Amino acid sequence: MSPIIYHDIPSLRAALQPYRGHQIDKQDRQQRIALVPTMGNLHQGHIELVKIAKQHADIIVVSIFVNPTQFGVGEDFDSYPRTLDEDVAKLATVGADYVFAPSVDAMYPVLPPPTTVLAGAISSQLCGQSRPGHFDGVGIVVSKLFNIVQPDVAIFGQKDYQQLAIIKQLVRDLSYPIEIIGAPIIRADDGLALSSRNQYLTESERQVAPILHRELQDLAEQLKGGGISQQAFESLLKDKRTRISDAGFTIDYLEVKTEALGSVVSDSTTFNIENKNIVILVAAWLGRARLLDNQLVVVG
Repeated sequence: MSPIIYHDIPSLRAALQPYRGHQIDKQDRQQRIALVPTMGNLHQGHIELVKIAKQHADIIVVSIFVNPTQFGVGEDFDSYPRTLDEDVAKLATVGADYVFAPSVDAMYPVLPPPTTVLAGAISSQLCGQSRPGHFDGVGIVVSKLFNIVQPDVAIFGQKDYQQLAIIKQLVRDLSYPIEIIGAPIIRADDGLALSSRNQYLTESERQVAPILHRELQDLAEQLKGGGISQQAFESLLKDKRTRISDAGFTIDYLEVKTEALGSVVSDSTTFNIENKNIVILVAAWLGRARLLDNQLVVVG
């Protein structure tokens, strides 16, 4: 059965209202609503998000909205693929109930919006350094979607690790009563993290792209045993950056952070990654495609 599509906010709210607080079994379990926010051009990674949502909720809402506030000058807002009919057909195969596909005017009566949701210090590093204002745009659109849908649970992919951390912070700081679930990265058979922007890769670039994940895996193997000095750590990162660049990538960043995206250098002086959960994060250009990936590592 194909999901019902809504393009305006009042209609979606009216459709969801009957489910709120509705008892569905003898144990007084209430129906739960899940939100899966997307920008459309759906791939198998998005479909897995919906499958996870169905494990945690009864009613599944998938938003499809290419959000202008998170694109910078010269980025691909105008050329970003918009494939609503194909997306809806894919969502029908996994049982999504509603698709919210608003226009820009419906979401932003005034653009740029005079109200902002600032992501704070966590957004000033990594992707935020090369895409200033990006996460503030994410903050306002996610806040709006949370207010419109009022879900019990929302599913986000871990490929966008920094974004997921910012959304968890937003939910905490703005007291949203929403459970945030991070879904594992879905990869192609050769290890490339699935992304809508992968279609920007040429055939030859697509053959090179999996190197990014392989280098992250190798770095993770070398770090997980611990017992590494700061000098050796920095030398290892330098070598990895060189290897990735030599393969044809233009590196935006390759960094190792704590799981909470803090520095692995404690108190600005002490290097220590023993017995910690750390994350390796990379963003790199390959032709027109900006590829993201990350790898969690348990050290020690």
